[in-house]
Formats: sequence, structure tokens, C-alpha cells
Amino acid sequence: MEASTSGTRTHGTHAVVAVAARCGLATRGVLYVLVGLLALQIAFGGTGEEADRSGALSELAGRPYGRVLVWVIGIGLLAMTLWRLSEAVFGAAGPDGRKLTKRVASAARAVFYAVLAFSVLSFAVGAGGGRSSDEQSRDVTAKVLDAPAGQWLVALAGIAIAIGGIVIIVGAARLGFREEMDIGHLPERVRQGVEALGVIGGLARGAVFTAAGGILVYAAVSFDPGKAKGLDDTLRSFAQTPAGPWLLVVVATGLVLFGVFSWAMAAWRRV
Repeated sequence: MEASTSGTRTHGTHAVVAVAARCGLATRGVLYVLVGLLALQIAFGGTGEEADRSGALSELAGRPYGRVLVWVIGIGLLAMTLWRLSEAVFGAAGPDGRKLTKRVASAARAVFYAVLAFSVLSFAVGAGGGRSSDEQSRDVTAKVLDAPAGQWLVALAGIAIAIGGIVIIVGAARLGFREEMDIGHLPERVRQGVEALGVIGGLARGAVFTAAGGILVYAAVSFDPGKAKGLDDTLRSFAQTPAGPWLLVVVATGLVLFGVFSWAMAAWRRV
């Protein structure tokens, strides 16, 4: 059987991985759009749902055919896991895709999406998985703080998340995603629109990660798991700044745009 362009995957395997990648990216887009819309409603005082994965699933499940859509999202996240796992094993697209650092990053993403997929599918079958990110964050933080050197571990985790957020911000500002996308053939206005989505959405996403990491460091320093926040409380914290709810509006809008950008990635990302 003929080898693929990576030199390590067959064409058939590459085709399966490509479909998995595009399905996974499209699913990620749905989740970001839903979370962003929930955060916008929170900014204007119009929802009781939490702006995180559990809130998005609850909102979706209440719609016609919502349970079916929850199953679709769970399967899409499994596809995302398969794609990231393939990158860890075979290497990602691009000249540097087979570097050890890239493989390790892909493996970490595969674990993250596997956990997320399990949670969504558990929600779909009614076996749990609906706990808010805030509850999960406080519980995990409390358990780690009780472990030997737990305070240091929580602080290091917070620093790592914050650094990850800064990396996302810098990458978005420098349009680093262009190296991963095949958009050179697109009409100029379409290409510029995709790039604008990537920059604005990436800045918002990076801001959320950075804030979440900083909050986790604060929980470690104060030795108080109650200070830990999930995605919902992290987003709400933007509304508690001097800028008020308008900063949350800006960040939430950016998350919606990142969701749309994820759909563009699903169409034109090199995999």
C-alpha cells in the first residue's frame, strides 16, 4: 500500500485521520460558540446556565433533538482524540510535526479530549458528566492540596495553564495558525476574514486560559481550594473588573468567533 505524505501513514489511515480531525474541529467550534453565547447572556443577566461545557450541554439537551446532538458532540470529541493521538504516534502535518515536543503536546491534547469526550458521553447516557467546571475544579484542587507538596503542584499547574494562555495569545497575534491552514488559494477577503477570526478568537481564548491559570495560582498561594474556578467562574470574573460586564462581552464574543474559526479550521486545516 502506498505511503502517505508523512512517510509513516498509509493513504487510507491518513484519510480516516483527516475526517476525524475535521469532525473534531467542527465539534470544538460548536462548544466554543455555545459557551460564548452563554457567557454573553450572563453578561446581560439573561441566563441561569453556567458558561462552561456542562452549561452548553444542558442548553443543547433542552432543544429539539438535543440529546441526539449531545451524542454527536461526544462522538466528535472522540474523533478529536483520535486525531491528536495519531499526531502523537505518527507526527503532525508540517516540517516540524514529528518533533518530540510536538508529539508530547499532541499526546496531552489527546488525553484532554478523551476526558472531555467521556464526560460528554456520560451526560448523554444520563450517567453523570453534568457537574460544572467550577465544582470539578474545586474538588480536584482540594484533593491535590491535601497531597504531599500539593500546594506546589497546584501552583505549577496554574503557572503552566497561564503560560499556555500567553502562548495562545502570542501565536494568535503573530498569525501562527496560517502555517497550519491551506487558505492561500482563497479570495483575499475570505482569507482576511479567516485571519481576523483566528486573531480575535485566539486572543479571547488565550485570555481565558491566562486568567484561569492566575486564579489557580492564587488558590495555591492562599491554600484555599474554594478560590479555584472553572470556566464559568473564570468568565464571570471578567465582569468583576473595573470594565464591568463589557469586558465579559468582549471575551465572550471572542469565544464565539473562535468557535467560528474552528469551523474554518475544519474546512482548511492541513492534517
